[in-house]
Amino acid sequence: MQNEGWNLENTYAALPEIFYQNQEPEGAVSPEIVIFNQPLAKELGLNPANISPDIFAGSRLPCGANPISQAYAGYQFGHFAMLGDGRAVLLGEQITPKGDRFDIQLKGSGRTAFSRGGDGRAALSPMLREYIISEAMYFLGIPTTRSLAVATTGVDVMREKTLQGAILTRVASSHIRVGTFNYISAFGTKDDLRKLADYSIWRHFPDLENKENKYILFLQEVAKRQGSLIASWQLVGFIHGVMNTDNMSISGETIDYGPCAFMDTYDPGTVFSSIDKLGRYAYDNQPKIGAWNLARLAEAVMPLFDGSESEVIEQAKGSIAQYWGSYNKNWIAGMRNKVGILGEEPTDTEMMAELLDLMAKNKLDYTATFRSLPSAQKSPPLIDWHKKWQSRLKNQDENIMLKHNPAAIPRNHHVEEALASAEQGDLSEMHNLLAALSKPFEDSQTYSQPPKHANCGYKTFCGT
Repeated sequence: MQNEGWNLENTYAALPEIFYQNQEPEGAVSPEIVIFNQPLAKELGLNPANISPDIFAGSRLPCGANPISQAYAGYQFGHFAMLGDGRAVLLGEQITPKGDRFDIQLKGSGRTAFSRGGDGRAALSPMLREYIISEAMYFLGIPTTRSLAVATTGVDVMREKTLQGAILTRVASSHIRVGTFNYISAFGTKDDLRKLADYSIWRHFPDLENKENKYILFLQEVAKRQGSLIASWQLVGFIHGVMNTDNMSISGETIDYGPCAFMDTYDPGTVFSSIDKLGRYAYDNQPKIGAWNLARLAEAVMPLFDGSESEVIEQAKGSIAQYWGSYNKNWIAGMRNKVGILGEEPTDTEMMAELLDLMAKNKLDYTATFRSLPSAQKSPPLIDWHKKWQSRLKNQDENIMLKHNPAAIPRNHHVEEALASAEQGDLSEMHNLLAALSKPFEDSQTYSQPPKHANCGYKTFCGT
């Protein structure tokens, strides 16, 4: 066999068995790679020319793999549920030529011990959707899991209709979730909890390993990363869609691209997910849900804190305060960049709020409005605000906006067009879209324009 470049370790599988189940992926009938991320493969140390579709379709294991499905729980729409990798298998951790460690996971590779009656399969369109959105987030500079490949399996999956079966190969700093801690807190021992926390610190926060009160510091660091992450979502108009605790990675990466989408018309109450009937995960609620999820993580890890009950509670509250501090700091700094402001003034937050209020009242496109602010004096809804803005700018450099306001985002109508074509075997639309998204701050004649008619009724689906 030619050298494929795999350099896998399996440190998660060395944890106690409560954390996972051994799980072979189900094989494919006729594996075929639909799309392959060659730049990412090279970063991982793989040799693209030597890799066959078999691995990415679950028919053959790479050298060194120890396939497992991970156990976790989650607060789904606020209610606790036992979950786990119902359709995903972790092959191992690829050690890159630079010494970095990344999980390699097959998503949609068949039933596992945690499938809860599902078939464990995935359809082509949702897997390609995750590929598109995760790559867009990466090039926007937002921490994210990434997509290495999508392969069809030749096995149909039954949903509302018969669909092509496919597998996504996902790359992540890890798949340790807030829900992993929820699970161990509910079903494991204190020793299990300590092992998970120690492993998470070793994996993501090695500077904390020899610190006193390292578990409090761990919670604080997770909180700060989440605050920064969710601020970055808000700044580009990204709506995750299903912020359950099992979809919140302790590494600070965006994970689980199901019913996600980017806003066109600015409306803080925007909900795309078909299952979010009450708007729990609406755009404007995302920061609050981030704090709520961290409170669930704090509850899980508090048994590891030193001190009396009241002291432990105060320490946990302090960690949530770290989240809000990180969120607010990153959001206002990001907004100043979006409107080209250098330096700080007390009235900046008020000015940003006024702009957003005008955008909402006048149903303006979120991305295009920020991109075109220099010419907003010609836009009747923004004329008065534009005068205030120009006064605030004075002699400062407005070009900073071009570096912080994307011209091209994965607009919903473009994503749907690309997916519809891909299902018919034509990937040209998808490749064109991905090319534009890889340079999001460059104007594109096709992908920089908002839709002529914003689809306010647009709905997204989990794709399970």
